[in-house]
Amino acid sequence: MAGKSASGRSEGAPRRPAPAGTRRFPVPGPRALLLGLAAVVLLAGGIWALYGSTWFRVEKVSTSGTEVLTPDQVERVAAVPLGAPLVSVDTDGIEARLRRELPRIDSVDVVRSWPHGIGLKVTERRPVLLLQNGGKFVEVDSGGVRFATVPTPPRGVPRLVLDVAASPSLRRFDAERLLDVAVGVTGELPEKIAQDVRVVRITSFDSIILELGKGRSVFWGSGEDGPVKARVLTALMNATPKAGHFDVSAPTAPASSRS
Repeated sequence: MAGKSASGRSEGAPRRPAPAGTRRFPVPGPRALLLGLAAVVLLAGGIWALYGSTWFRVEKVSTSGTEVLTPDQVERVAAVPLGAPLVSVDTDGIEARLRRELPRIDSVDVVRSWPHGIGLKVTERRPVLLLQNGGKFVEVDSGGVRFATVPTPPRGVPRLVLDVAASPSLRRFDAERLLDVAVGVTGELPEKIAQDVRVVRITSFDSIILELGKGRSVFWGSGEDGPVKARVLTALMNATPKAGHFDVSAPTAPASSRS
């Protein structure tokens, strides 16, 4: 005969199921409690180390990639908060501020250099054309962006001259559109020829002239078929090295002459 336990239930009797709707949760053992407590302590310690301690604070700012700008100019505008927790530095805000206040900057990466630094990796815009404005020069990059005004023209950058005041082209293409066309032409030229261009002169949408060194010139025509014209011009210059004038406006029928 089966005995009874202290609770009065027969030792061999089956357990009664728990009433419907009730759940039984396992009681964590001492080991689980210790592990959970250790995780909380580690998390709290990590947060304190990042935000409350002096271990990961901004102590220095370094700048790389500048050419015309100076590191001091960039760092002054960046205004990185020295002494602040490194993890709390608003890198996106610094990037936006630099690009807004220094238009010469094309892109910038603001990176945390643990444990104490912020790095500013700058890429400056490069001028491909110059617009003369009085006695100064406006630099234009390969995207057609006017990003800086300088007192003296940088070497090797051609001037853009728009002689279109009386041209009917302005009825269909404004000066900004013609600027974009000129930028496109300079980007399609072979490097050797591009380095020799002194002036890009536009008298109408269909009349683009490249003035080169040593008094030579190229009648480019419109901005269409640029890659083809570039290849034809290279071949034409190689075939007639003593020519002073080249015409690739119709690339299927190019011409050159001494005058």
